Amino acid sequence: MKERLKEQDYQEAARILGCEVAAIKAVAEVESAGAGFLPDGQPKILFERHYFHKLTGGKYSAQYPDISNKTPGGYGGAGQHQHDRLEKAASLDRNAALQSASWGKFQIMGSNFKLAGFATLQLFINAMYSGEAAHLMAFCSFIKNTGLLPALRAKNWKAFALGYNGKGYAANKYDTKMAAAYKKYS
Repeated sequence: MKERLKEQDYQEAARILGCEVAAIKAVAEVESAGAGFLPDGQPKILFERHYFHKLTGGKYSAQYPDISNKTPGGYGGAGQHQHDRLEKAASLDRNAALQSASWGKFQIMGSNFKLAGFATLQLFINAMYSGEAAHLMAFCSFIKNTGLLPALRAKNWKAFALGYNGKGYAANKYDTKMAAAYKKYS
């Protein structure tokens, strides 16, 4: 089992970001149910077929609509099923597949590896397998590099969810879930 974050890890991240620990914990809870890894030690991921479609120009969509489709969704079950989908996509285009999954405790898209502080996609993937501390540092970099820090500090969950999860945030109630999780950790 990979080492989980400790309270001092959250405190250090809050110091780096100038925000409350509860705000960071709220994001982690909503994004990954609070755990960055599956019981077998693989990082939690969610494979996004519409990203794969976009990154590959849709060339696999007709033959493999379960992993390449212009329409978001079609996720199926969590856990190993997501890694199976990723593996299938990686057999077609590894780079596009790794960028098309959200990774770890904070579910950062592989396509955002530079914003998460990594020079290469492979360094990001290696970090996502290494432990939750790497997930937290990637989150800190991502928040700083995307301009989401003011919304996180202000606990403006609508603005934060829009920037972090995209236009579909309201349908998934990310903002209200984060507000509730923040209240729980405050």
